[in-house]
Amino acid sequence: MDDLTLVTECAKGNSKAQRALFDKFAPKMLAVCQRYLRNSQEAEDVLQDGFVKIFQKIVDFKMDGSLEGWVRRIMVNTALDSIRKNKKLLDDVQIDDVQYKVSFTDHQFDGMDLAQLLKMIDEMPDGYRVVFNMFAIEGYSHKEIADTLGVTENTSKSQYSRARAFLRTQLELLERD
Repeated sequence: MDDLTLVTECAKGNSKAQRALFDKFAPKMLAVCQRYLRNSQEAEDVLQDGFVKIFQKIVDFKMDGSLEGWVRRIMVNTALDSIRKNKKLLDDVQIDDVQYKVSFTDHQFDGMDLAQLLKMIDEMPDGYRVVFNMFAIEGYSHKEIADTLGVTENTSKSQYSRARAFLRTQLELLERD
């Protein structure tokens, strides 16, 4: 089924269409959830919660953008809701107080295996990882991150700066090996 048919049929409550939508997006969306949540069981729970929200809100999807982008946004928001509900991850630190000011360029990742990079991201402290995923991977602005997580923009910037420093340190360790 194409996306328009999937949306239309899911909106009618067609269980076969819902299963097709789940099968189409679940593997990618599980990977999204796992980028935010270390515990695989928690990531799977968020995936299920996200699909419940998708099926409840599918009637609101107007095909203005891609279906995958809409599904991804719901998954990210569901993962962030879970994080907010379960623990306070981010310390409110002023960006000027951060000692992790490093230069960081994309060419440092040239030739790096994607699995290696994802492993490094997964090893980050929770606050760093969440902000890094939102800013560098999902494309949120620091203002959007701050609003979503209930922190200041400076906290978002400092966590991102620390995440970059963390990756820089990991890269340096790799180069020594």
